[in-house]
Amino acid sequence: MSRLLVIGCGGVAQVAIQKCCQNSETFTELMIASRTEEKCIALREKIEKAGTAVKLETARVNADSVDELVSLIRAYKPDAVLNVALPYQDLAVMEACLACKVDYIDTANYEPEDTDDPEWRAIYEKRVREKGFTAYFDYSWQWAYGEKFKEANLTALLGSGFDPGVTSVFTAYAAKHYFDVIDTIDILDCNGGDHGYPFATNFNPEINLREVSANGSYLENGRWVETKPMEIKRVYDFPQVGKKDMYLLHHEEIEALGRNFPEVKRIRFFMTFGQSYLTHMKCLENVGMLSTSPVSFEGHKIVPIQFLKALLPDPASLGPRTVGKTNIGCIFTGRKDGKERRIYIYNVCDHQECCRELGSQAISYTTGVPAMIGAALVVKGLWKKPGVFTTDEFDPDPYMEMLNQYGLPWVVDENPVLVD
Repeated sequence: MSRLLVIGCGGVAQVAIQKCCQNSETFTELMIASRTEEKCIALREKIEKAGTAVKLETARVNADSVDELVSLIRAYKPDAVLNVALPYQDLAVMEACLACKVDYIDTANYEPEDTDDPEWRAIYEKRVREKGFTAYFDYSWQWAYGEKFKEANLTALLGSGFDPGVTSVFTAYAAKHYFDVIDTIDILDCNGGDHGYPFATNFNPEINLREVSANGSYLENGRWVETKPMEIKRVYDFPQVGKKDMYLLHHEEIEALGRNFPEVKRIRFFMTFGQSYLTHMKCLENVGMLSTSPVSFEGHKIVPIQFLKALLPDPASLGPRTVGKTNIGCIFTGRKDGKERRIYIYNVCDHQECCRELGSQAISYTTGVPAMIGAALVVKGLWKKPGVFTTDEFDPDPYMEMLNQYGLPWVVDENPVLVD
């Protein structure tokens, strides 16, 4: 029996909120808060029309403002805050949770909105020199809150989406049940869906395009190896999807898994892309539309990638027109009882089945369901300890059980084809 405050009402948030309403044994009351309260009200009305035992409320909040967040949290008095707003806002929400003594859950790690900010830039460039990867997003900003959350006896659960999130739980599950030692981890994210648009992104365009157009990197023997964008390509035959081109990217769970499983010799992340997507993205990059630096236009300051976001289809609208399946999982190699072993733990999700259930496409679904699961495990006390943690630092079994229960069943292949 608990009360949850959800910050955000985009595609992922809408899935997470609807899944919370299916889990009324855990969540009895829920508030949806966003900068645009009208979206929150529309979702509340949709859920109430379909029927739910969860008491729903809505509010307007600017998640960039710690003061506004604190006022809302103190007024609503939730047991936990689920942050499914933008990664830019992670630190503000964490600050508000600390001030109000409430647990915190999110789906993606912090990155700055303004990458030219001098204070952030100095810390970023120091990290690049020391660690060797140039991605704008990393866990250091949120890990820095570890002692504060520990002293406050609060839990902060970071990255409870699919990747990061479920992929890290898959790692903890493999380590617990299948391996004495894990040698390599390859995280594979395949979207075999087709939305019919010449170009669109399946989650927030700002975050998606910044991530994909950046340098790739992976961990090998404890050291970062950086690659040019899309430099490393592999072809993999994904169960229920087929052969797809996939490219090595930097991804946040690599950093956390490298810290928490230092014995692993190599950790890589691959994501599939079609040629049309890559061609459109390269053209937009070449003309400056992926820039995060403000430019002057007719007397106004605009950020090109934010303007592009306004032109592209809203990812939350893609559900009805997207067909096909996703396949996301991890291939592990290592040893058990002195013998070599390999396994592939993965989930296959159908876009149209997600749409029939919640009106969502599978990318939002595969992130929103784990967001609910992470929040449920924290408020139920199953994943509750003081400090700041990623999903691989808890017992994976209850999380894995809830994946099966709430629409993301997983498969273990004990003889997969490896990625070379």
